[in-house]
Amino acid sequence: MNSMRQPGFFVGKIVFTALVIAFGFGGLTNAQDVANGEAVATVMAGLLVTAVQNLDFGSVLQGVAQIQDQTDDLLSGIFRITGQEDAEISMYMQLPDYLATDPAGDDRMTVSFDVDDVTFDTSAVAGGSPATPGAGAVVGENPHNMPTIRLGGAGALPFQCRVYLGGKVTPTVDQTAGNYSGDVTLSVAYTGN
Repeated sequence: MNSMRQPGFFVGKIVFTALVIAFGFGGLTNAQDVANGEAVATVMAGLLVTAVQNLDFGSVLQGVAQIQDQTDDLLSGIFRITGQEDAEISMYMQLPDYLATDPAGDDRMTVSFDVDDVTFDTSAVAGGSPATPGAGAVVGENPHNMPTIRLGGAGALPFQCRVYLGGKVTPTVDQTAGNYSGDVTLSVAYTGN
């Protein structure tokens, strides 16, 4: 008798195959799992730039150039930048080509900035000055091509950098007497590094 023709054999084989599929593949569906994570971010302290002291050339004589060094505590320009500790920032300084008379600006006097007219002081939260910047100061930098720097602080608030600026005015021999001024604008931004 041929076993292939018996109806019970086929039924038994189908039942056995169904059990293998149910138990064999059923374990795979139980091996899956789901986990939830989060997306997180910490917003860094915002940057604050303050013009602490104007660059002051004082009284100048007609036809006599006047240089104001960035190391003068009373007359150099001073900016303070505060923000996140050890964050890298980029800086851009927009410098005037001339100072003009107030308020109409009818007469102009040339102002220039040399390649070593800026100092960056990130070393101390308090106490540094243009004449005696902190140990980490970068002295004699170019205000037209300012480097990226890191805000200092050494664990104390506020984390900051001070920028000291010098320059030179050149009045003509017939320069009109009066008060002259021009805007110096310092823009700063985090680099993300």
